[in-house]
Amino acid sequence: MERFTLPGIPGELNWRIPPRDWSAGPGNRLKIVAAERTDWFVDPATRALQDNAPVALFTPPVAEFLLIARVNVAFASTFDAGSIQLRASDDLWAKLCFEYSPAGEPMIVSVVTRGLSDDCNSAVIAGDEVRLRVAVTPATIAFHYSTDGRRWSLVRYFSLGSVDGLRVGFSAQSPTGDGCAAEFGDITWQPRRLSDIRNGE
Repeated sequence: MERFTLPGIPGELNWRIPPRDWSAGPGNRLKIVAAERTDWFVDPATRALQDNAPVALFTPPVAEFLLIARVNVAFASTFDAGSIQLRASDDLWAKLCFEYSPAGEPMIVSVVTRGLSDDCNSAVIAGDEVRLRVAVTPATIAFHYSTDGRRWSLVRYFSLGSVDGLRVGFSAQSPTGDGCAAEFGDITWQPRRLSDIRNGE
């Protein structure tokens, strides 16, 4: 699969599943266009697996880091989303999404999958842009979002357990629609730990 680099990301990204289209540009920008009926989800009721959303992943060189991106999504259909992904294995992974709700509202959604997916809707966001951040330590993961890049709100604090070879990256999805474009800008990777998970600093 095609590999590429982005300024500030410490390693090559490669497409685990390729998108319909993509581009990388100035400002640490990555645009991903997902094809129709694409998702990362394991339904806890039916155990139906959907694992066909395009995702570009890299392996961080250290176990403590922050990955931050400004995410803009061209919402059209329910569950269209752009997300930051963390993948330990095919049945152990998590994603922090900027997603279009069934009510037609952009919102923050998080999914943690340990065999089956645990799906949680969070805050509704005004507009089609937000900042997402994942904060990873050897034992924990924290998801945050921000509307201004200064004040961060906690979405989820959890653990995937002791994981070797965790990969991280960016994805778009369109589970019910004909496709979705998500653009990630100002992508920043920082090899450090937050001083306070709860207030995001």
